Amino acid sequence: MRTDRLVAILLMLQRREQVTAAEVAKELEVSERTARRDLDALAMSGIPVYSLQGRGGGWRLLGGGRTDLSGLTESEARALFLVAGPASAATPPVKSALRKLVRALPEPFRAHAEAAASSRVLDPQQWGATRIDQQPPHFLDDLQDAVIRGVQVRLGYVDSQGAETERTVHPLGVVAKGPSWYLVAQAESGRRTFRIDRVSSAGPTGDPVHRPADFDLAESWRQIADEVDRRRSPVEIRATCAPDGIDLLRIAVGADLDIGGTTDDGRITVVIRGPSEYGLAGHLAGLVEWLDVTSPQGVRDHLAAIGTALAERYR
Repeated sequence: MRTDRLVAILLMLQRREQVTAAEVAKELEVSERTARRDLDALAMSGIPVYSLQGRGGGWRLLGGGRTDLSGLTESEARALFLVAGPASAATPPVKSALRKLVRALPEPFRAHAEAAASSRVLDPQQWGATRIDQQPPHFLDDLQDAVIRGVQVRLGYVDSQGAETERTVHPLGVVAKGPSWYLVAQAESGRRTFRIDRVSSAGPTGDPVHRPADFDLAESWRQIADEVDRRRSPVEIRATCAPDGIDLLRIAVGADLDIGGTTDDGRITVVIRGPSEYGLAGHLAGLVEWLDVTSPQGVRDHLAAIGTALAERYR
């Protein structure tokens, strides 16, 4: 993965005063051409890397390989350490290496770099749908910056009914859920979650955020997501399904399906969640050939009523 190589090269440049493309190629087991491309990519991305031509030439970090990366600007340090956070698709070794680089940053940048590494979570599954790619919302960068700098925000927000309000919040982190982005923040009413595409204004106040000492963004988002799932799917159906009907059930139910073990007669236990008993019964009626609902009784009654109505209509 190219990200791994770029981080490895950055670590090499920190350890040594100078490296050549040949040395990079040998250590990373790539061609010299690939090594030169990677070194060029580092320089083009804004990392203070430059090359010296001629005999004894090579690549160096601005100021020398042992200047603890002080050539990085504050915004470059933040961007680099976002790769180390939960939102990153980088491998665990890459994230670990970047977190170690925090110690190499100058003191004024260190706190913001550490905040950047823990300020964003990516949860790729949209509630009740498959993932759809779209452009990030307008105020995402402003709110991310407020999280990293630890400053309160005067937030304009339009709710699902179209009503607009304004309040001061303490930004704690941002999360991507499928194509949607959310701000997790502390407000007067307690911890709140705001859809960022509904944010109409976001002005930093300059006042510091009061961040709970034990706050963890990933754990907080897990609790929020679990609660939303419970509200979306208050009905839980338990059933068994014939093995040749499982694929059809997956298509019909999607992410609201949990598959369990196999019964003595070879059927598969399943749990299906949804917003209402009648709606689920109608959704599953076409799978009666494979599916046997065992509970709740209300869903069984709805299925029986649907079957009776179909028999009356089409006899």
